[in-house]
Amino acid sequence: MYGAKRDYYKEQIDRQQTIAYRRNNATMTSKHIRLVLVLHNHQPVGNFEHVFENAFQDSYHPFLDVLCRYPGLKASMHVSGSLMEWLNANHPDYVERLGEMASHGQVEILGGAFYEPILAMLPSRDRIGQIRTYSRWLEDRLPTRVRGMWVPERVWEQTYVRDLVEAGIEYTVLDDFHFKNAGLAEEQLHGYYLTEDDGRVMAVFPGSEPLRYWIPFADPQQTIDYLSRIADQQSDAVVVFGDDGEKFGTWPQTKKHVYTDGWLERFFGALAANASWLQVTTLAEAVDNVRPLGKIYLPDSSYREMTEWALPAEQQIEYERVVRTMEHDPRWPAVRRFFRAGYWRNFRVKYPEADEMYSRMMAVSRRVALASEEGHRGELMDQARTELYRAQCNCGYWHGAFGGIYLPHLRNAIYHHVIAAEEALDQELGRQAPWVEARAEDFNFDGRHEVQLANDKLLALLAPGVGGPMYELDVRAIRHNLLATLARRPEAYHAKVLSGRCTGNGEARSIHDVVVCKQEGLDKRVQYDRHPRKSLVDHFYNLDATLDQVCSGQAAERGDFVLGAYEARVRRNPDRVQVLMVREGNALGASIRLTKGVTLSAGRSVLEIAYLLEGLPKGWKLHFGIEFNFAGLPAGADDRYFHDLGEKRLGQLGSRLDLSAVEGLGLVDEWLGIDVRLSMSKPTSFWTFPIETVSNSEGGFELVHQSVVVHPHWIVEPDADGRWSIAMQLTLDTQRAERRLAPDAVVAATLS
Repeated sequence: MYGAKRDYYKEQIDRQQTIAYRRNNATMTSKHIRLVLVLHNHQPVGNFEHVFENAFQDSYHPFLDVLCRYPGLKASMHVSGSLMEWLNANHPDYVERLGEMASHGQVEILGGAFYEPILAMLPSRDRIGQIRTYSRWLEDRLPTRVRGMWVPERVWEQTYVRDLVEAGIEYTVLDDFHFKNAGLAEEQLHGYYLTEDDGRVMAVFPGSEPLRYWIPFADPQQTIDYLSRIADQQSDAVVVFGDDGEKFGTWPQTKKHVYTDGWLERFFGALAANASWLQVTTLAEAVDNVRPLGKIYLPDSSYREMTEWALPAEQQIEYERVVRTMEHDPRWPAVRRFFRAGYWRNFRVKYPEADEMYSRMMAVSRRVALASEEGHRGELMDQARTELYRAQCNCGYWHGAFGGIYLPHLRNAIYHHVIAAEEALDQELGRQAPWVEARAEDFNFDGRHEVQLANDKLLALLAPGVGGPMYELDVRAIRHNLLATLARRPEAYHAKVLSGRCTGNGEARSIHDVVVCKQEGLDKRVQYDRHPRKSLVDHFYNLDATLDQVCSGQAAERGDFVLGAYEARVRRNPDRVQVLMVREGNALGASIRLTKGVTLSAGRSVLEIAYLLEGLPKGWKLHFGIEFNFAGLPAGADDRYFHDLGEKRLGQLGSRLDLSAVEGLGLVDEWLGIDVRLSMSKPTSFWTFPIETVSNSEGGFELVHQSVVVHPHWIVEPDADGRWSIAMQLTLDTQRAERRLAPDAVVAATLS
């Protein structure tokens, strides 16, 4: 296969070199330049139905309407697999129209990794698998042969090349920033280059940053003048615009600007009016008809803004300060191209929650690969692999000008598909319920062992080395991780919120320039957490600590258990597993021993949790609390509420409650179909409050509900032996969801 691909590609290069030689030696009567318009249309896995539909109505559909009126203009279009599947199901006429335009040569269909993952986060097997699978999907449905691809978020590492070529890719487009980082000057960016890894060769085009900022915001003539200057300086140049299709109607104010006010008509009209010297073409035609400018190796990078967002917040602020200081310096144009900021993989450091998703996804990827190596094939394996690929969609793993990881529905979607992939694998491997198991290994690649307790109903992950929290709790029946939380942390853009720069004037502008607040008073809602918002987080407070103090982060932490290291021991029985975590630590100046145990039994949706404090000084009173967080249970809806164990409703899940001497507390999400109950062995006080972040999105700054804190706490008085204990049960009741699914199961069984 590789030999055939190599021979084919060599033939293509020889042919294009011959064409270019003849052209360059012909008598030129006028200047000539090629412009390639590359549109990338994408909606992430798990995005809301109305977002897909609005983007279709506002961007994807009207753009093709206008382009069809200019048959002399061409475009290369990438539609991500997650969006294409939705279009195929909901607007098949759009897919058919794309196919017609492809058959006429007006549109080139680009491929890529099916569900738009950042390739740097995938093992080679999944990179190649996603690309090949999507190419087959497109070629089965459209009259096209996929040759080029869109690299998600233009996150590039040179070692991609061997995998991309292995997957059948001949060329792609990146940002000119990549090429400048490799040492090229502006005048060397008007064409394409060949690059290589492990003997595999492909073509790479630099996308123009000026065009990315001007289109569709500047007057079309600015683009025409820019291209004219390049054409005067370089014969047969190629300039590429590559960016999001959502800029044409979905970004704030752009629908009116691009369509109602006619910007796109004027732009296409200007291109058509200059067709004597300006050819609007595709990547495929450029590769086939223009000689490469040379050979290059590109450093690991992305587009410029992405590298800035990947920096830690304080370093991002410093980077911006340096740029502001230098941009008026006459030396800046010469120096700027040597500036590089952060590295995409460090989003997993900046946001540990992204690392949790990544680590979990990688564990499932290894399981799929192992099952495949053992000879498993068929429908269930295909289903497991598809669910894995969907869980690799990039949008929930990072954050920049878009909501990204701050959007709970994107994080929930990742875990949904991870759990679904494991469900299909378990069926393929013949794993019969009930079962239970415990494993201890370095699940998240941090050099420490974590503990996984799992049965046919639940999966819990705990981290003894950093406070012993439970950081994942999967409820298999509803494919939901109740601990897909997000802590509040500093962001560089918070300075805009806090400084009162949060305004907007309704003009169509790049999202990089938007400073709009979607709610009032966001400057007073910016708050940062001192620890991850997980469960089984162990706190010691002053005796008079209040809900207001704890909620606002003003309560003093009087122990060293929140992030302290615990020793862990795992116990296993055929139908029951347990992890015991022990720490000798300090609370209010006293050395005490804290032991917490979590037990899981086969066939049950219940975690049994027990705490024991030892070595407590006689006569002392300690204020001890255990923090739980529950994610994916939104606030502000009447069908999502707290209740006591007698089923009495206590308010919506965004409520701040201060309860005393109760036996437990429940949280219901009727839409999700779950009732989470925490039952205590002795009277307990409870605090509850929401965790909300102030984050950036396409439309501006907004308040986002991330989790519900449920915080049992006690004034501890030790017994004669200096001991105190509490036992509790965390029950995850999904009968509501199962009752909804039951009729579907009956219908499915009848049809089969």
